[in-house]
Parts: sequence; C-alpha cells; structure tokens
Amino acid sequence: MTVSLTSDFREFAAPTGCKDAAKTALLGGEILIKTQEHTAWGGSVTASMYLPLSPAEVWQQVTDYPRWVKYFPDLTHSRLLDGHQKTKRIYQVASKTFLFLSVQVEVYLKVLELPYRQIQFCLEKGNFLDFEANLKLQDYGKGTVLTYWVQATPTIPVPSVFIQQAMQMDLPSNMRQMRRVICGG
Repeated sequence: MTVSLTSDFREFAAPTGCKDAAKTALLGGEILIKTQEHTAWGGSVTASMYLPLSPAEVWQQVTDYPRWVKYFPDLTHSRLLDGHQKTKRIYQVASKTFLFLSVQVEVYLKVLELPYRQIQFCLEKGNFLDFEANLKLQDYGKGTVLTYWVQATPTIPVPSVFIQQAMQMDLPSNMRQMRRVICGG
C-alpha cells in the first residue's frame, strides 16, 4: 500500500519530524509519497520508506550503481563510468511504455556522495531536458528511512499531470522492489 501525502512532505520524510500517522505507516512498511509539478511537461516526486537495516548496510548497497537494475524494473543498464571518493559519473538506460508509446532513455549523471547520508544525482547529458535526484538515508530506531526525491522533464512534451501520475504509480512499486532486494527478500 502507498500513502499519498498532501501537506509539506519534509515533515513526513524526516523521522524527527514525523507525525504519528506517518511514523506508523513507515514502520508498517508503507511507502510515503508526494508528487508535485515541476514544469509544464515534467514532474517531481518524493518517496520515503523504512528499512530494518543500519544506514551503513543500506549505503553499501545503494552505492553499488550497477545493482540499480535490480531495484528499478524499467532500468535496463546502470554502469559506473568513473569516480573518485565522493564524486562519480554513471550511465543509465531505461525503457518505458507510456501512453501507448515505448521510449528508451539514457542519461549520464554526475553523482556526489556524502557517505552514509546522501547521494545527489545531476544530469550531465541525456534524453531529458532536466533531471535531478537525491537519495537520503536517516538513522531511525533500529533501521533507516530512505527518502528518494526526483524531478525530471522529458524531451517528449507530455502534460505534467500525466508525468506526475506515472511517477506516483511507478515509484512506490520500485521502492518496494528496492526494499526486497536490499533486505534480501
């Protein structure tokens, strides 16, 4: 099940500021999600989930970028191109059928890692007018809250309401798949 939130998501995404209902939902396995407009043709979505693992255990897996094809079913290729300790470059390819249209996209992303806390992704080049994402890990009780925020504008002009609906439908199942892979289930 997915819980959609209509108020400011930051208070739900941050464990220290979670309201009781959001805390209960997170710990119960729910994916908390909020979509919003980004541009006339793009969208933005934030999703949070609880993982019963330490931030260090989660970090080990989310920074293994070739493994991302196991988290996101539409992602067909994910490769680390080069990198140093904190900054990296990755290449990803995804295939998606959207409104009876099959599309393949590729992106080259600059990646900034803040160890055990955050990964920032920024479009270097690819099939988007813009693409930006942020993955945050927050220690929470005996586990970790993983919050993933993404905003993107495709090169194909599709009204933002459709982009937001697609994001709201796809991201929760992708996050559940990510949790299954990370937790070994």
